[in-house]
Amino acid sequence: MDVKEYLALAYDLFQEAYQCQMDGELEAAIELYQRSIEAYPTAEAHTFLGWTYSFQGKLDDAIAECKKAIDIDPDFGNPYNDIGAYLIEKSQHDEAIPWLMKATKARRYENYHFAHYNLGRVYVAKELFTRAREAFEQALNLRPDYETAREALQTLKRHIQ
Repeated sequence: MDVKEYLALAYDLFQEAYQCQMDGELEAAIELYQRSIEAYPTAEAHTFLGWTYSFQGKLDDAIAECKKAIDIDPDFGNPYNDIGAYLIEKSQHDEAIPWLMKATKARRYENYHFAHYNLGRVYVAKELFTRAREAFEQALNLRPDYETAREALQTLKRHIQ
């Protein structure tokens, strides 16, 4: 097979893995993401494999996969945000900040609002409420229909009044 064929195979396996993941078939998704990576390693496959590991509570494995994704494509924003989110889950708030900041500046990222929302979560945990408000507002500026950020902002406003 040539490179195009390996890439096509990797893409097909990735799509199948994603569907399994969404259907809750995590072990099947892991196997398919791994096969996709074997066919042609992509930042997306490593990131989504990490996301699947996070569903299983394997946060260190998830972080490791995201770091592999960054090695492949440092412009891809998803793994930076995901590492930040996993570190928040591990209550490692200070460690999460630089990853989330990188996500807010990544060149290839469609969901900047997630990174700002996650920064807001960090700042709430650190009781930096003005920064949290600003982060939630930035998430809403980027995505006005992002209800999770709207709810977080409303909760924060009630909390600090």
